[in-house]
Amino acid sequence: MAEQTQGGTLPAAGREADVRPPLTYDRIIRTAIALIEREGVAALSMRRVGGELGVAAMSLYNHVPSKEAMLDGVAEEILSGLRLDAGPQAGWRDRIRDLAHAFRRTAQEHPRSMSVVLSRSMDWTRSLPVLEQMLTIAEQAGFQGETAVRVMRTFMAYVMGTLMREASTADALWHIAQDGVRAAEMVDPAAFPHVVATARELLDPDFDADFDFGLELLITAIERLPRTAG
Repeated sequence: MAEQTQGGTLPAAGREADVRPPLTYDRIIRTAIALIEREGVAALSMRRVGGELGVAAMSLYNHVPSKEAMLDGVAEEILSGLRLDAGPQAGWRDRIRDLAHAFRRTAQEHPRSMSVVLSRSMDWTRSLPVLEQMLTIAEQAGFQGETAVRVMRTFMAYVMGTLMREASTADALWHIAQDGVRAAEMVDPAAFPHVVATARELLDPDFDADFDFGLELLITAIERLPRTAG
């Protein structure tokens, strides 16, 4: 229905254009994240995101130069959303646990978008907030320079690697569940006695407990490292 104005009748389409939020980089990235979570990263394209926003795909190029740049933006946005509960006054052990669980919580909240983070070679500048956090924790634990960097890299390798393993394990277990009888028949108990003996634990993992178990092993190993003099 048309709207009467002093200058005449304003078409409904014109009113919608007036109230539509402006197209911005942040809106594009948030829309891309929502699309990925709903349909998977394979569904992402400039055209699809433009359609979600009600604009032509060409309009997006004024803000994002390519699909690859959009994926970089998704990864950056996911990393920037890490929620840390432990403040700077907390001990380094609590802070490293907090940072690890912040990664995992984000992965659980945005599983498909976290897969973008895990699969992309990130421009190092996008990771600066996380790097700064981890290096600060390493310094608080008594490490400097090269050792601090190695502690940081080991931490990142554990967290990222564990998240990737959880995703692949969950997918593999889903396929096994679809054909459980055939999968069981393929395992020779004489050749793989330990696999058969622990089949229940292998096929029904507690990812939360596994993550905490590995994290505590890592913290214990860090505790035993010699501190940098001075």
